[in-house]
Amino acid sequence: MEVLLSGLGIPESPRWRDGRLWFANWIAQEIVAVGLDGTVERWPAPSERLMGWSIDWLPDGSLLTTGDRLRRQQADGSFTTYAEQHANEIVVDARGNAYVNGADFDFAGGEAPKPGYIKLVTPTGEIREVAQDIQFPNGMVISPDGSTLVISESFAGRLTAFDIAADGGLGNRRVFADGLGPDGICQDVEGAIWVATGGSDVVRVADGGEVLQRVELSADKAPFAIALGGDDRRTLCILRAEWRPGDSITDNLDRLTNGPRTGEIVTLRVDVPGTGRP
Repeated sequence: MEVLLSGLGIPESPRWRDGRLWFANWIAQEIVAVGLDGTVERWPAPSERLMGWSIDWLPDGSLLTTGDRLRRQQADGSFTTYAEQHANEIVVDARGNAYVNGADFDFAGGEAPKPGYIKLVTPTGEIREVAQDIQFPNGMVISPDGSTLVISESFAGRLTAFDIAADGGLGNRRVFADGLGPDGICQDVEGAIWVATGGSDVVRVADGGEVLQRVELSADKAPFAIALGGDDRRTLCILRAEWRPGDSITDNLDRLTNGPRTGEIVTLRVDVPGTGRP
């Protein structure tokens, strides 16, 4: 295992694109792209949030960012409003349908949790809710054939799968795996998903919940998201940062904002390559 990049806030929403790992650097409010050789580029993020925003691309190459609304990057680098929808995570399918999720309560402020949702933003600008009662929605993946969406339900400790209908709607809701601590996730060509356990480790799980592989990490940092990158998509990238479960959300954010930046990306080689979206 190697450290690819350190000194980050909370690295989240990783996507492998054009030979680099792109991610949202929370707290620092920037979008970062890093090659496996350690070469880094950074851009200011348009989101007004310290936490709770992510990135993905439309089929035409336009970058979308979530946050207080869904924004689209223009050719000159500026951002315009793509949809008046606040959201946390995003994944875009091959047809340009953007699936975004969120929950309408103040997580950072310690407000009591409310069930979340998944909404679909179509290329024509239609916004509609396609799933409800998601227990703190987080990372999402779409299978390579575009037929299945899997989402992390962090507060339920499970991965939940849906069939994707021809109109982009979601149905046939079912448990993919439970007994986890899921946040950002990724999928491989065998249909397994890399996911956090709720502690410091990450595992590769099959549909049905069988743990196929486990990566043990030091307990001082929590994994926030995972991606499979590299030219052969066999480099597992684990994005993690210090997060103390015994402390309040406010205390954790204050430490990350005003103290040392503990976020980092560690990598290791795996046998089964990544696939699907993101």
